[in-house]
Amino acid sequence: MNRPLIGISGRRWPVSTLGSAMPTAMADLFFDLHVADYATSVAKAGGLPVQLTRDADVEEMINRLDGLVLSGGADINPSRYGATPDEHLGAVEEERDAWEFSLYAAARRRGIPVLGICRGFQLINVAHGGTLRQHIDISEGAGHPQWDVDGRLATHVVRCVPGTTAADLYGADVDVAVNSLHHQVIDDLAGDLMSNAVASDGIVEALSTEDYRTFAVQWHPELLHAPDPAFQWLVSQTR
Repeated sequence: MNRPLIGISGRRWPVSTLGSAMPTAMADLFFDLHVADYATSVAKAGGLPVQLTRDADVEEMINRLDGLVLSGGADINPSRYGATPDEHLGAVEEERDAWEFSLYAAARRRGIPVLGICRGFQLINVAHGGTLRQHIDISEGAGHPQWDVDGRLATHVVRCVPGTTAADLYGADVDVAVNSLHHQVIDDLAGDLMSNAVASDGIVEALSTEDYRTFAVQWHPELLHAPDPAFQWLVSQTR
């Protein structure tokens, strides 16, 4: 039996961000950046990972895939949810925004399972009409973000809502230790999405669609376990 083909989104940066590591002749080029842990987690969960490029037609690409991972990264442009940038907004990547919103829409139309991680979690909420809080300080609530701690270490806990995908994967009404590499959080959860887990300060940390074909977490499961239950869920849903 062929392993399901799982597409993973990524970033596109100018070669110049590498500074002196690259020769001057390549300064105007770009590279596609994919953090390897996503692919490793997909493979260990039984999937066949493929790192996607924005140079391919979105519909044609989605039609070849069995599942999709929307990975972490830059802040989403606040104009996507009707807000103006505040002073804490990080760098935005508008071309990536356009590409990933298109990827998600195509995946939903085709009905393949989608796993959103960190930025991907936030993008899914925005795609469904929700909004984001543009910054949360480490001194607030449960302690998001934890930039100065090894990302492979759990830094706070979330509690999964009974009867949800997250509860099925991680356990209901138990503390689940997660990492925290985000400075933005959900403000208004989209009306057609379900909260699956919350931090001790009430911030939503996992969500799903009503058809259970999309699941997303605010933390980075690819850095915690291999394979993490979220990736096992994604691969199992392709079957």
